Amino acid sequence: MANGRHNNESVIQSSGNVFADLGLPDASEKQTRVRLAVAINQIIDARHLSQTAAARLLDINQPKISALANYRLEGFSVERLLHFLNALDRDIEIVIRKKPRSKRPARIVVTGAQISHVV
Repeated sequence: MANGRHNNESVIQSSGNVFADLGLPDASEKQTRVRLAVAINQIIDARHLSQTAAARLLDINQPKISALANYRLEGFSVERLLHFLNALDRDIEIVIRKKPRSKRPARIVVTGAQISHVV
């Protein structure tokens, strides 16, 4: 209650995927690409690489590094982002398992180890 007024808006809990919450197509892939880009950008930042140096290392041009740094990911496939992580000396593990018995659909989850101490 602010200024004596009641707020009648309800709060809806997130599904954990903002793209799905917004009803966007290919929400799972979009979230996967963002999480991979976050990991790539954290590694580039931790290594104090300039955009030019990062572009050279990933074998792309500097404008593409700028797009990646600003999360404009339309031109980046999941496969390409995985390749970038390998180029940044990161191993990638993909684990496939049966989903738990529930009504929720199967999902893709991307997790990463903290990179703050691993440069």
